[in-house]
Amino acid sequence: MNAILSSWYFHIPNFILAALMYTVLGRLILSVFVAPNWNNYIWNFFVRLTDPVVSMTRTITPKSVAPVIVLVFSFLWLMLARMVWFAIIGAAGLLPQMGP
Repeated sequence: MNAILSSWYFHIPNFILAALMYTVLGRLILSVFVAPNWNNYIWNFFVRLTDPVVSMTRTITPKSVAPVIVLVFSFLWLMLARMVWFAIIGAAGLLPQMGP
């Protein structure tokens, strides 16, 4: 636990990006089965949490692209953001050390 706290600068942003990434994936999977205006608390949670990411992706995606594809690209952009964060921290020599 102490190792995680000592490298909070890596773990907290990585956790936030991962949580957003997998929530977008959950929204993508749910969107295949439910209507976009479904009034369910789980669906509303996914939509509310991921709407900022999806709206940012929508601004750089052509308007002719289907909403489900925008969700796919949102997931991919978040995955890329995690890899870039890992590369930046690694290049700075600040990656957490593994093991004792």
